[in-house]
Amino acid sequence: MLVQFSPVAQPSPRNSLSTAVKPPARIASIQKWSVILLIIGGALNYIDRATLAVANQLIQHDLKIPVAMMGVLLSAFLWAYAFAQLPVGGLIDRFGPRRLLALGLFAWSVAQAAGGIVIGFWTFVAARVTLGVGEAPLFPGGARVVRDWFAVHQRGFATGLLQSASSLGNFIAIPVLTFLMLSLSWRWMFVIAGAAGVLLAFVWWAVHRDPSEVDLTPEEVRFLTEGDENVSSEPPSFAQWKKLFAHKTTWGMIGGFFGTVYTGWLYTAWLPYYLEHERHLSMARVGVVAAIPFFFGFVGAVVGGWLCDFLTRRGMAPMRGRKLLMSTCLCAISLSTVATVSARSNTAALTFISISLFLTYVASATAWATVPIAAPSQFTASLGSIQNFGGYIGGALAPTVTGFIVQRTDSFSPALLVSAGLGILSALAYLLLVRETIQIEPPPSGTRA
Repeated sequence: MLVQFSPVAQPSPRNSLSTAVKPPARIASIQKWSVILLIIGGALNYIDRATLAVANQLIQHDLKIPVAMMGVLLSAFLWAYAFAQLPVGGLIDRFGPRRLLALGLFAWSVAQAAGGIVIGFWTFVAARVTLGVGEAPLFPGGARVVRDWFAVHQRGFATGLLQSASSLGNFIAIPVLTFLMLSLSWRWMFVIAGAAGVLLAFVWWAVHRDPSEVDLTPEEVRFLTEGDENVSSEPPSFAQWKKLFAHKTTWGMIGGFFGTVYTGWLYTAWLPYYLEHERHLSMARVGVVAAIPFFFGFVGAVVGGWLCDFLTRRGMAPMRGRKLLMSTCLCAISLSTVATVSARSNTAALTFISISLFLTYVASATAWATVPIAAPSQFTASLGSIQNFGGYIGGALAPTVTGFIVQRTDSFSPALLVSAGLGILSALAYLLLVRETIQIEPPPSGTRA
């Protein structure tokens, strides 16, 4: 049964928020299991991404890969992930997150396991490209799940919880993967992580359901749509999808997320190497110390989602509150990054990196919490994937640019200053371009979607 949302009367967002009620029991259960599985999937997603960063120096030695080419290898995943975002959002909006996330989980986990049996640079590149394509549906799919199963006044915090999975994954990844790598080998580390993902793919398929697969009651439909003035049950068409690029808000979201993900991936890809090379810490100590900033990132993601809902409950328009929070975070990230360059002690540097990642994940949660507010319901995953495409162009550039700068200068300081400058530009893009929710006119009656 396809659920039709449009006939439900829509009160104003301000009134619906002031009379917010608890979700019906079945909706609450779906919300709980969706969030649990998406958090596990998001954490595993980032554990898989981190394997290459954790084993950076051992892989360089075993496969005889120069440091600049390691930057290229670290970016191979990111370029594939970025460009896969463009089609994947529309596919999720058309076929649903249940199918696309199960397929993506299975594909990326097989690719992750394949990383343990590579024989050279180019076979490793192929495995990382496949990993990037497989991981592409996760966060746009999560945005669609939030739009499908959470009321307006719940979406910020739910998004924050989902975004916390990325920093939680990095927090878990560095000590756990370092233990596996030192106890077994870096190859077994890849294989074990891949096997865990295959198992999760089958669990997601068995447990999760899209709204079209559930016979919702009028009360449940009312709860999910109340206060949401941008709801439609029409399937998206390609002609309508292209119109998302005609809105300044879309480009502001792309620009803001570019700087956010650039900073995040500079640290995700290079933090262990930075601490070993620039701060002269041992590999075993890095396995513990490098996890600290990502714990603060985990906290930042939860706080960011909570702040979005808090500002809305205080009467601030959802788009305005998210715009203010995002722009402020990007400016503060740049200041913290400059402070990292100036830090003389390892403790001070680690403190400023922790602040940067806390703010980076506040910004990331805010950016994703903007998606279900800014987009028409049938374009939620599409807008999320377009934003993610822009962000991961920045993410793909960060490891490569950083690798070449470090090889040329033998220092991370210029690379960090580049990141700080991009953060300021991204804040300006968000501040100037993100203005209002996106409205897409439905196709004329009788037109094929």
